[in-house]
Amino acid sequence: MGSSPNNNKKYPSLGKLNLPEIEKEILSFWKEQKIFEKSIENRQNAEPWVFFEGPPSANGMPGIHHVMSRTIKDIFGRYMTLNGKLVERKGGWDTHGLPVELQVEKKLGITKEDIGTKISIEEYNNACREDVLKYKDVWDELTERIGFWLDLDKPYITYTNEYIETIWYLLKQLFEKGYLYKGYTIQPYSPAAGTGLSSHELNQPGCYRDVKDTSVIAQFLLTENQQKIKLFGDKKVFALAWTTTPWTLPSNTALTIGGKINYALVKTVNPYVNEKINVLIAEDLLPKYFELVDKLSSEKTKKLQGIVLQKIKGIELIGLQYQQLMPFATPYETPENAFQIISGDFVTTSDGTGIVHTAPTFGADDARVAKLAGVPPMLVKNQQDELIPLVDKKGKFIEGLGFLSNKYVKNEFYTQTPPEKSVDVEIAIYLKEKGLAFKVEKYVHSYPHCWRTDKPVLYYPLESWFVKTTAVKQKLIANNQKINWKPKTTGEGRFGHWLQNLVDWNLSRSRYWGTPLPIWRTEDGKQSKCIGSISELSKEIDKSIEAGFMVKNPCTNANFDLHRPFIDHITLASEDGLRMHREPDLIDVWFDSGAMPYAQWHYPFDNKEKIQKNIAFPADFIAEGVDQTRGCFFTQHAISTLLFDQVAFKNVIANGLVLDKNGNKMSKRLGNAVDPFQTIEKYGADAVRWYMVNNSPPWDNLKFDLKGVEETLRKLFGTLHNTYSFFELYANIDGFDHSAKHISKKNRDTLDQWILSLLNTLIEEVMVHMENYDITNSTRAIQKFVIDDLSNWYIRLSRRKFWKGEFGDEKIAAFQTLQECLEKVCMLMSSFSPFYSDYLYMALTRNKNSVHLQNFPKCQLDIINKDLETKMALAQIYSSMVLGIRKKEKIKVRQPLAKIMIPVADKKTKELLLDVEGIIRAETNTKEVQVVDFQEAIFEQIAKPNFKKLGPKVGKNMKFVAQKIQEWEREDINKFNKEGKASVQLGDEEIEISSDDVEIVVKDIHGWKTESTGSHTVALDIHITENLRKEGDAREFVNKIQNLRKEIGLDVTDKIDIKFDTNESLALAINEFIDYISLEVLANSISQSFHKIESIELEVNGQSINVDIQKNK
Repeated sequence: MGSSPNNNKKYPSLGKLNLPEIEKEILSFWKEQKIFEKSIENRQNAEPWVFFEGPPSANGMPGIHHVMSRTIKDIFGRYMTLNGKLVERKGGWDTHGLPVELQVEKKLGITKEDIGTKISIEEYNNACREDVLKYKDVWDELTERIGFWLDLDKPYITYTNEYIETIWYLLKQLFEKGYLYKGYTIQPYSPAAGTGLSSHELNQPGCYRDVKDTSVIAQFLLTENQQKIKLFGDKKVFALAWTTTPWTLPSNTALTIGGKINYALVKTVNPYVNEKINVLIAEDLLPKYFELVDKLSSEKTKKLQGIVLQKIKGIELIGLQYQQLMPFATPYETPENAFQIISGDFVTTSDGTGIVHTAPTFGADDARVAKLAGVPPMLVKNQQDELIPLVDKKGKFIEGLGFLSNKYVKNEFYTQTPPEKSVDVEIAIYLKEKGLAFKVEKYVHSYPHCWRTDKPVLYYPLESWFVKTTAVKQKLIANNQKINWKPKTTGEGRFGHWLQNLVDWNLSRSRYWGTPLPIWRTEDGKQSKCIGSISELSKEIDKSIEAGFMVKNPCTNANFDLHRPFIDHITLASEDGLRMHREPDLIDVWFDSGAMPYAQWHYPFDNKEKIQKNIAFPADFIAEGVDQTRGCFFTQHAISTLLFDQVAFKNVIANGLVLDKNGNKMSKRLGNAVDPFQTIEKYGADAVRWYMVNNSPPWDNLKFDLKGVEETLRKLFGTLHNTYSFFELYANIDGFDHSAKHISKKNRDTLDQWILSLLNTLIEEVMVHMENYDITNSTRAIQKFVIDDLSNWYIRLSRRKFWKGEFGDEKIAAFQTLQECLEKVCMLMSSFSPFYSDYLYMALTRNKNSVHLQNFPKCQLDIINKDLETKMALAQIYSSMVLGIRKKEKIKVRQPLAKIMIPVADKKTKELLLDVEGIIRAETNTKEVQVVDFQEAIFEQIAKPNFKKLGPKVGKNMKFVAQKIQEWEREDINKFNKEGKASVQLGDEEIEISSDDVEIVVKDIHGWKTESTGSHTVALDIHITENLRKEGDAREFVNKIQNLRKEIGLDVTDKIDIKFDTNESLALAINEFIDYISLEVLANSISQSFHKIESIELEVNGQSINVDIQKNK
């Protein structure tokens, strides 16, 4: 690497670009000089801009996707600091919850059931505490290495008493507002994790998966009673009900029909026992299962034959009773009300049979309609005299259920090799043998899985505490509309739809490591206390001691831990002297995340004003992965609305997934995961950061390709590095100093004024994009400026100014212009690529004043010249088109050509082009640029319809409209080129044709080649005369000599003498252009030697030449 950018005499040479090494040097500089700390100290009296860092969990290794989310966060913190805001960036660690527990259980070789027996709760939680920050150092290293400025010295940690105390305070506020309640409901439950799940956990991305399960249409025999005989006489009738979860059939206590649905009684044959039966099914579904006939026959058909015996309204079926399908158990409560047909609003005829198997213990809708109809759930008494379902919380059938006893309902729940036949298959076989299965088949359907264990979820009857979010549903929706979502579709769609279908938040978790629910209740459940602080808990314990329930107050110990099991040992006293025990559950870990805005400051016990005076709340900005839409985004939004009736955050970016280059999810198992440390070590964090946000908008999924990172390093950073090297080389040769007399902008030449106008337009554009939280278009604008405008255009066209002539005003102006562009580009880039921008800025300013301590550059409106920008854009466009023709025709740019012809449609464009025709000539190496009116042009134009654009506009009339466009004459096309629009008469309607709808194609003329792009057309005379050929040879010779100078190590200022020997034709070309060649290659003399010389053989346009170069002494 070159010398450090700290030489105050000359602009330092930076040597070859090595981004990883530069970044390490800058990291050391930031640490030594405390640049991050200074960036905050400098803004202490400024307006705060609030950022929330959603904490990562440090019990797993960071991946490349974490670089994306942390880069987005860092970009806006840096940008707002440059814009004069105070941006405090407090780090944090998410340390509770299921992911930690499962990892510890795996590490210890235990299951949840072993906790409290093989290992104590205290030992288990200590293991969790030790494990949870296992990779903290690795996370800190990544955070530092990618340049994410975050206060990691004083982070908030969710397992601390201070954090938990704030959560308790928030829960008490909810409790006192009536937003906390206890209920017994059917809830998502993960047997593998041993806990219930909230609806937002169940809706994490990837939780619902397509699985192939055994499905059964079961036959439920109607009981012979008065109602049945009245409807169907003495016929033996089976009601058909379909299920994709046969394991729930032993718990069936009802069949649900639609009261307004029409049903049919069909005579058919059971396909498994070949017996004639009468079945009840929805009329609309008859074609799905039956080929309707007048008489059953033994002839084989694709579908079962069926005879419709009668039709009946659904409402008439309500109250019919049926025989229990699998009589392994009987409901303990009101068994006489079980096994009857009831009505439900969720029954449809889109699938199944129009009759729904109903097991109230394992379905929320089932429980609701059964309760309304007075039908009991299948609950039985255990040895402890408790009512329990037929499946325990491990997902296993209880004892006493025949062949199902002690078997898991899902094979995925087995820790050892599962049986060959699942219980679903066994039940299907059982029903077939009993003649009670009408149809058994494999069926693909979407089934929920636990977000952490990847195992199936069951809907299970649980007693839980809930947050009554539905009470503020409309407020949640209204507050959401105040948030600036990026993208907007996430807020209106994914998040908005979630709020529209909101259910109450299941808060309870039957686990061990997490925030304990601070609610104590009497044994009869009639009295409750919610504790909101350690101080309050201590006072309540003192009362308990007075009541004789406790001996000692553990809160007096400064090291008292609020976690289980210690909190479980505390007994409180009710107002009337009854014992109160804590509700044993923990709270949903997502509440920890939702409480972060307050708990990170230990509110309200400390920093009360930060929240109440809106100093640190709500957030101006947050950014997390789109998977957090129903995670911390929701919980922060819910808590803020419930307790403060306001938004928790004003602006949010929900970034997409980082996939592999083929669009597949990254995983170690597939071998397609990208190691962030290795990638950064090879390419540099700046290149990775820039690539990630420049490649596509952050809310889109990114197909991460290392070739793209490599290209970013080469094209953007390589170009910028080379641009500085060019500046440094000639500035040092001429002794240019930044303190040289300032040349007024208006006194600078056209190219200087143009690039400065464009620079200020860029500053304005980046500011607009950033205020709109659009980082992708910001980086694209900067990159275009650096590569296309500054390097490929300004420097190339200004090169002679820098290395020719005297050190006068023109050259000083050029240096000042280029330095200003580079310095301000550093400022614009500094939020996105903080390392290199700082490195380059300090080299340009020749001091150690970091770019991150500067102010964002102001747009100087008086410098912007839109006409100049337009005319230079035209020069770029037409030059590019000409160079494209040269490439197609294989004519080198060093070969001069005679003439370019540019037809234009209006006077204004003609004037603009004439102002820059000299630039076009120089850029394209052409002797003449002729700008003509379209009417004067010597080439023929043809109008071709753009079918892709016109199709949606004209539809079936496309053929007619296309023909009319193709019939345009020269005058029509000239008019269209001038006005940019035309019209086609279609009956009484006039169809307007825009410039997007038509492509004007130009035919080539003999000796010329033409090119059209949109509304721009150019023609190039490609005939090469003898004089042009000789000049081309001379220019090629210059290029060969310049390359040779570099190869033999000459400085750019060294003078040389040249001897050459070649053929007559090339010699004539060299001698004719000897003055031009001498000037270009700094030759004092160029002579042809007719004697043998010690030389290097070169090739010039296919001609051999021997050359000897000597440095002039």
